[in-house]
Amino acid sequence: MATVESIVNRQKDGAQFVISARMLRLTPEEFDALVRAWLVDGPPGFVLVGVPHRTVVDGAFFIDRITAAKSTA
Repeated sequence: MATVESIVNRQKDGAQFVISARMLRLTPEEFDALVRAWLVDGPPGFVLVGVPHRTVVDGAFFIDRITAAKSTA
């Protein structure tokens, strides 16, 4: 199973990449909660770019994929 840190560490500074619930083996509900925490506290080692992709589960929308860019600092 991939971790957020392992995904970020494989990227070059400034590179854009995708992180998805499936990559982290999380449900869309779990991933949505994680991303919402990043929106408040800031993500670890990267910035969010673009609009998060959402999926519908039982009539509710959840973030299941984001596009990010590795921080240069």
